[in-house]
Amino acid sequence: MAIANEEQAEFWGNSPSGAKWLTYEDQMDALLAPVLNLVLDRAALQPGQRVLDIGCGTGASTVLAAQAVGPNGHVLAADFSQPFLDRAAERAQAVGHANISFQFADAQTHPFEEGDRDIMISRFGVMFFEDTVAAFANMARALKPGGRMCFAAWGPLSGNPWFRVPHIAATEQLGTPPKVDRNAPGPLAFHDQDRVSGLLADAGLTEITVDAVPLTLPARGTLEDCAALCTRIGPAARVIDHFDGTPEDVAAIREAVALQFEPYLQGEFVHVPALINLFQARRAN
Repeated sequence: MAIANEEQAEFWGNSPSGAKWLTYEDQMDALLAPVLNLVLDRAALQPGQRVLDIGCGTGASTVLAAQAVGPNGHVLAADFSQPFLDRAAERAQAVGHANISFQFADAQTHPFEEGDRDIMISRFGVMFFEDTVAAFANMARALKPGGRMCFAAWGPLSGNPWFRVPHIAATEQLGTPPKVDRNAPGPLAFHDQDRVSGLLADAGLTEITVDAVPLTLPARGTLEDCAALCTRIGPAARVIDHFDGTPEDVAAIREAVALQFEPYLQGEFVHVPALINLFQARRAN
């Protein structure tokens, strides 16, 4: 299989950073449940539909999509992390869904069966391609004429304290790592609605819409639990790794994050505001 995005595939499939998503699967699924609900609500999946789930991760989106389309529908779940796919397959088997197939695939180049799918969905799975236009053109070929795409991506850093607060805390403690292109492959690569809409149009998609949707992400546990999670996964973790941060550095960063997140604490959850870009588009007829 051709892998055009080898660096990202290596990160998600074989690095300690990618493995953290398996370790903290339950916490991350709970945190991101409002985003997945947003995608599924806008996708409005119907019984009998054939779905392509891109960047399926450990299978939360896949299982719910399979439930929505029912036994006469089908979900093809694709990811370029084999450990994620293995875990997703375990989850599908545990709930008895037989209408799912899993595919190790770089969605930029994988030869999906043309015209086979009614809709493509993704929760944070499409921001990592070196050639975004080629990737979306390839995914569009998997759709039937008029087939839809519906996917979520993180909005601007300023609207997402889950990323911004830990990043600031880490850089204040350790320093600023080398700057990277804000549009480079990564979690925040689709923050610019106009740029991404243009890329979708260049890929031949039509009826492109994007909504900036404010959500609240529920992080279960104490402020310290929340601070620990968002410094293990995300930009703070990258800063800590870059500077070989000590346990004392990590403790100081988490303390700073917990202090900033204190206004979001309500009951048993830390309710973190978020701004999500929800994109929709169609393959041309």
